[in-house]
Amino acid sequence: MKKSFLYLFNSKATFFVVFVISALLLYVSIFGLKIGDYDIKGSSDMRFGIDIRGGVEATYSPKDLGRTPTSEELDSIKTILESRMDSANITDREVQVDATNGSVIVRFPWQSKEKNFDPEKAVSELGETALLTFKDPEGNVVLQGSDVKRSYPQLGTDGGYVVVLQLTDEAITKFSAATGKLKGQKISIYMDKTLISAPTVQNQITTSYANITNISSLAEATSLSNKINSGALPFSMVVNNCNIISPTLGSSALGVMVRAGIVAFILVCLFMLIYYRLPGLVACVALMLQVAGQLLALSVPQFTLTLPGIAGIILSIGMGVDANVIVSERIREELNSGKTLRSSIDSGFHRAFSSVFDGNITVIIVSLMLIIFGSGSLLSFGYTLLCGVIMNFVAGVTASRLMIRSLSEYRPLQKPMYFGARRLAN
Repeated sequence: MKKSFLYLFNSKATFFVVFVISALLLYVSIFGLKIGDYDIKGSSDMRFGIDIRGGVEATYSPKDLGRTPTSEELDSIKTILESRMDSANITDREVQVDATNGSVIVRFPWQSKEKNFDPEKAVSELGETALLTFKDPEGNVVLQGSDVKRSYPQLGTDGGYVVVLQLTDEAITKFSAATGKLKGQKISIYMDKTLISAPTVQNQITTSYANITNISSLAEATSLSNKINSGALPFSMVVNNCNIISPTLGSSALGVMVRAGIVAFILVCLFMLIYYRLPGLVACVALMLQVAGQLLALSVPQFTLTLPGIAGIILSIGMGVDANVIVSERIREELNSGKTLRSSIDSGFHRAFSSVFDGNITVIIVSLMLIIFGSGSLLSFGYTLLCGVIMNFVAGVTASRLMIRSLSEYRPLQKPMYFGARRLAN
């Protein structure tokens, strides 16, 4: 099986295999694909930023707090809301603290599936805004949401599902004392006054991790975990104002950009075909694979695409063309120097790789810095640029080499003129 697989990617059929895979991926990236319950979203179902599609503005204020929240409390709420949006890949967002009025203002784009543009419904995506508390049977508060670092569902050792709680260092002592005293009794978990779970204490918990067991399904475990994560607010919040934000660009302008991109792609491919011939054909297929990979990297995780994100896509595609131009020129130079076709291809890729590698590595470093330290539009730009550079390595270097070597196995295509050279191959 292994030998047949390696033969497939080192034979005349390799070009056609890569072409078919690239075409299928491009189709899926544009139109999507639904297999049973698994839905791969296409480019039309992407989540676009506020500048392209508009979004929602919501004001969060304390609920029955009885005092003005401190700056530290408001900053904590801002951090929690930002982390929720980061986990949902909502990069085009703006969270501002209004210390004067004791509120937090949030702006974020519509979901891709949103059709009715209901701002109140859209705000529910950010999760619960109630205060999470853990209470003993007498109603005494054992822990609060801020005592839980994070929560996540997991498959238990008995085959069932559990929800894992990671506690803060300060909470370990409190929870150890409570679970030691309440062994065999229930600790009830509330969102404000709503009971969401009431697990029974089986053993005293003295570490930073605790499990909620006896959960029937992954969906139930995920739902409970999300509620616990969303309950880390220092107090209950209420949304007292929702507005629709109009896009600064609009879907019509996006359509113009898409059409311009398609025309530019066609013109680039024509230039590559006319000037570099067979390497140009390979470059076109490699670019098709690169674009498909970038679109899927955005649509599948529903990563927000903003105008700077589109700029990242365009820049990485330009780098992909540049890589193919460098390789094609190297192959032509090797042929003109008197080497055989096979030797020219191997030597051309070898000599071009260092230039392509150095250029891409520096861009990867910059992209990672933007992703780590940036947010919003900067994060969108860094992400699309990083995905494009990675796909450039996959398509512009690896796939291109496989395809060119595959085409060079066909005797009618072994003339150096088909590779842009002036002499006949040995």
